Formats: sequence, C-alpha cells, structure tokens
Amino acid sequence: MSRRAATLTLASVIVLIFALVGSFMPVPYVALMPGPTSNTLGTNEKGQPLVRIEGRQTYQDNGHLNFTTVTYRGGPGARIDLFTALRGWVDGDVAIVPEETIFPKNETQQQVDEENTRQMRDSQQNAEAAALNQLKIPISTQVIVDSVQKGKPADGKIKAGDELLAVDDNKVTSVAQVTDLMAKRKIGDPVTVTLKRSGKEQKVTLTTVASPDGKRAVVGIVLGDQYKFPFKVDISVGDVGGPSAGLMFSLAIVDKLTPGPLTGGKFIAGTGTITPEGKVGPIGGIQQKMIAAREAGATVFLTPADNCADAASARPDGLRLVRADTLDGTIKSIDALNSGKGQVPTCAG
Repeated sequence: MSRRAATLTLASVIVLIFALVGSFMPVPYVALMPGPTSNTLGTNEKGQPLVRIEGRQTYQDNGHLNFTTVTYRGGPGARIDLFTALRGWVDGDVAIVPEETIFPKNETQQQVDEENTRQMRDSQQNAEAAALNQLKIPISTQVIVDSVQKGKPADGKIKAGDELLAVDDNKVTSVAQVTDLMAKRKIGDPVTVTLKRSGKEQKVTLTTVASPDGKRAVVGIVLGDQYKFPFKVDISVGDVGGPSAGLMFSLAIVDKLTPGPLTGGKFIAGTGTITPEGKVGPIGGIQQKMIAAREAGATVFLTPADNCADAASARPDGLRLVRADTLDGTIKSIDALNSGKGQVPTCAG
C-alpha cells in the first residue's frame, strides 16, 4: 500500500471513530412520542371510574371520550444522544424539540413535575366549572392563597391555603377583583386583608413593596380562584400532568350528568385546554396525540382550533378531525355527527 493510500485509510478510520463517538454524545433535545390514551367514561388502572360524580344523578354512556397524552425521552440529567435525535427526526411518529420546550431554563425536573401536577389540578377544576356552566348549574368562587413569596411582606403572616375574604373591607370572590383593588395601591401603601384560616377569620395589615418590574404594589402572594361546587366530582388519572385534557374532562362530566349517550357509541378522542367559560385552547404534541388516538381505535378527533393547521397536515388515515372552539360548540358538533344533521366544523375549513 502506498503512503498516500495508507494516509487516506488512516484518516477515514479517524473520521469514522469521531463520527461514532459523536453519535453517542448527549444533545439538548427531547423526543416526543405518542403516549397512552384513557377513556374519561371508563375506569382507571385501579378499576375506579376515571370521572366519578357523587351527590347527583348520573347516566351511562358505553362510548369513548378519550384524552390523549405524549411521552418523552430526554431532559436534564437524562439527555438523548445525537444518534437517537437523528433517528427521531426521520421517524414520522416522533418529534424532536429543543430541551427548553419541555424544561424551561433554570427549572429542575422536580419543579417541572410540580408545575405539571398543578396544571392538571387546575385543568380538572376548570373542566368541572365549564361543564356546570354549560348545564346552567350554579357555582361560586373563592380566592385561595397558592403560595407566599419568601422575604415579601406576607411571608410569615399569610399561609398557602388561606382563603382571602376582603381587601381593605372590600369583599372579594375572584382573583380578578383582588388584582383590580391592588392596582389602585401605590408602592409603600398599607393594605389590610381579611382571611380565613382553619375556619377562623383574621385581619392582617401589610405594607406593599414593588413588584420585580418595579411597576406594581405587591405583598408577595400568589392567588388562585377555587370553585365551590354543589356536588362532588372526582377525576383520577394517576401521574398524568398538564392541562391538555380539560376539554375531554368537561365532555365526560356533561355526558354523565345528562340523559342519553353523548357519544352515540362512537370512539371519540381529543385534546385541548378549557377555561371555566368553556373556551378551548391549544396544546403541544398534536401529531403524537393523533397517532395515539388512532392506534387506540378512535375515528373522531376533537382538535383545538389553533392546532388545526398542524393537525390537518399530519392526520392519520381513518381519523376525522373536528374543530373544537368552545365546549358548547363541540357538544353541538358531536350531536351533528350522531344525527347526520347540521354542519360539523373541521380542520379543513
């Protein structure tokens, strides 16, 4: 072998070695894949109704209203390698996204998990509120302290779980009311809040400080609206997190509280966040969720309007996309599907 040939062979081997080593180097990307689906009209892995209602008459529906999920590989401390990322990029069932899409910078895995759990809890409450509003069943709200910021005026005086009753003797029943009242305060102003803790009312006077952006007067508490419902709704989904099952939870509650099967026996799956007013919002991983739904047997997929463009371009064969703008509109679309009468909005226009 000539010196030139030997040099080229050696160089090729070195390049190959570097390529092989590089393919196993961790990269800051996450692989999203179709996850399990669960029928909100069925039972969970423990054999319990996934949506259980107590204190109100309920009705049976043997159809499917499945919520869909996405699983992932990767993340801080468990990054995928370059080879896995490259393989995912050419796999139609997998989406490779930047790590910060799932794990915001400066947040730990525990913080992300806690946020997903909080979002699921809020989603369930919003879903119940949306369903009861749809059925014209009266509900009321109260303001609850979610957390207290360390080093702020409320630290040590107000606790997470306290119910906020009034701001300077102005009664409040929503976070929006508190926000409006606090907007009138100047930095350094005193503010007296009335709260309930362990069934007892008490007043606390605090001196406001500047918000992080220096534009607002705050006392250092994070608030949330909590609804008071006339009967109990329990949703058991295990360790599933995030807000994207809201629409399907609402539909299941409406279905269980009204005579006759909403689904008409169809296998319907879907996704979408929900507000207490019944507005459906977009979610992530729409392609993977459609794939999971079709593999589970769904023939109809309820799709948030803002996800329609991406969904239409990746729709699996045999899956009909129904555009979901609101809870009320979605119920009417399902009724139209069952009766064959009326228009059914799709993601094709």
